[in-house]
Amino acid sequence: MPPAARGDQVSDSYGHAPLPEPRGPVSAIVRDALRRAPHNLPVGLPAAFAGADPLTDEDLQLTLFLCYELHYRGWRGVDDGWEWQPSLLAVRAAAERRFEAALRTLTGPPPPVPPEQLPAALHRFTTTGGGPSVGGFLKRRGTLAQFREFAVHRSIYHLREADPHSWGLPRLGGPPKAALVEIQMDEYGNGRLHRMHAELFRTTMSRLGLDTRYGAHLNAAPAITLATNNAMSLFGLHRRLRGALLGHLAAFEMTSSLPNRRYGDALRRLGGDEAATRFFDEHVEADAVHEQIAVHDLCVGLARQDPALTADVLLGAATVLALDDLFASHLVDAWTTGRSSLRSPEREPVTPPAALPAAPLAPVVAGPV
Repeated sequence: MPPAARGDQVSDSYGHAPLPEPRGPVSAIVRDALRRAPHNLPVGLPAAFAGADPLTDEDLQLTLFLCYELHYRGWRGVDDGWEWQPSLLAVRAAAERRFEAALRTLTGPPPPVPPEQLPAALHRFTTTGGGPSVGGFLKRRGTLAQFREFAVHRSIYHLREADPHSWGLPRLGGPPKAALVEIQMDEYGNGRLHRMHAELFRTTMSRLGLDTRYGAHLNAAPAITLATNNAMSLFGLHRRLRGALLGHLAAFEMTSSLPNRRYGDALRRLGGDEAATRFFDEHVEADAVHEQIAVHDLCVGLARQDPALTADVLLGAATVLALDDLFASHLVDAWTTGRSSLRSPEREPVTPPAALPAAPLAPVVAGPV
C-alpha cells in the first residue's frame, strides 16, 4: 500500500472515516474516483449541479463533504494526493458557488453596522425568530430512540468539535487571534484528552449504545445535517470568509447554553448518568463564558481591524440560525409524525442499550472503541 493511502491502518476512533455511499451521479463519480490514484475527473462534471437545490440536495451536500473531509483527517484508503487535485477542486468550487449563493439568499443581506454596534446586532440576530426547539421537544417528550437519533446527527460535527473554526487561527492576528485561541483551548480540553469536547461527546454516544467511530454515521445523516457542517468548512477554508467564520462561532456560543441545558435535562429524564450528560452540562457553563469572548474580543476585535468584514460576521451568525432552524424543523417534523429523522436508520451500526449505566465512565483514552 502506498504511504499516501494508509487510512485503514489508523485507529477507527480517531483516524480516517470510511467513504460513505453515494447519493447521486456526482457523488458517485467522485467517490469512485477517490478509491483510485489521483486523476482528472470528467470535464463537464461541475455542470451536473445546475438544477440542484443546494441546501437539500443530497448529491451536492455529500459531494461537498467528500471534498472537504480531504482537508480534515481524510478518507480511509484514499490517496492524500486528492486533497489538491485540480479537477476535484473545480467540482468543489462549482458546488460551493451554489451553496454560498443559497446561504446568502436564505439569510438575506446583512444590515450595515459599525463595529461598535456589532454586539447589539448579534444579540438581535440570536434572540428573534427561530424555528421549533429540538431541546424543548426532547426535554418534554422525546424518547430514548429519538435522543439517539439526535446524537447521530450531531456526531458528524461533535466528533471533530472546534476543528472547522480552528481554520481561522492562521488568518488572524492580534486581539482576535488571542480570543480565538482562548475559546479553542477550552474546546480542546486545555490539552487533556478526557476533557476535550469531542471526547465528552464520544462518551455520551457510548452511553447511548452508539457506534463512536469517526464518521460511522455519515450514511444516515441527511442533506441538512451535512449542510450545517459544510457551512463551517466553507467559511473556514476560504480566507475571504474569515469574518463569516467568526460570526458563525459567535452565534454558536450565544445560542448554546440553553439548548444544552435542555439536552442534559432530557437525557437525565431518560436515565442518563453524569458521564452521559457531562458533554451537555459542560457546554452550559463554558459557552456562557465563550459568548462574551466571541462577541466582544473576537468579532468586534476583527471588525475594528477591518470594518469591511462586519457584514460577513453577520452573514456567519445568520447562517447558524437559519440552518439550525431548518435542521430543527426536519427533526421535529419527523418525530411528531412518527418517522425517523435519519436517512437509513435500519442500516445504522448501533446496539440498543439495555439501560443507561449508573456508574460514571473512566476518562476515555486513545485507541479503538
